[in-house]
Amino acid sequence: MTGDDLVVAACLGAAAQGDTSALFDLGVVYSTGSHGVPSDLVEAHKWFNLAAVGGHEEAGFCRADISDEMTAREIAEAQRRAREWIAASRRAA
Repeated sequence: MTGDDLVVAACLGAAAQGDTSALFDLGVVYSTGSHGVPSDLVEAHKWFNLAAVGGHEEAGFCRADISDEMTAREIAEAQRRAREWIAASRRAA
């Protein structure tokens, strides 16, 4: 694993524990294409959405910003992925 992989893995682990800052950080990673992750606005929207639902104020603004660059179908897919993440997190708890 590279350092970038470890950063993303650490964020995923913290996100699974409900850490809204980690959820937000994953949104940043996917929206900017940083830490070796390709830019993916659908994934970014998912993570920003999850962080915003968890109370992370800045995440809501970031989600709105990238929504302007997305189609309605992409936003719907991001929302579906967010619901799947929530459902999987509840099953794991």
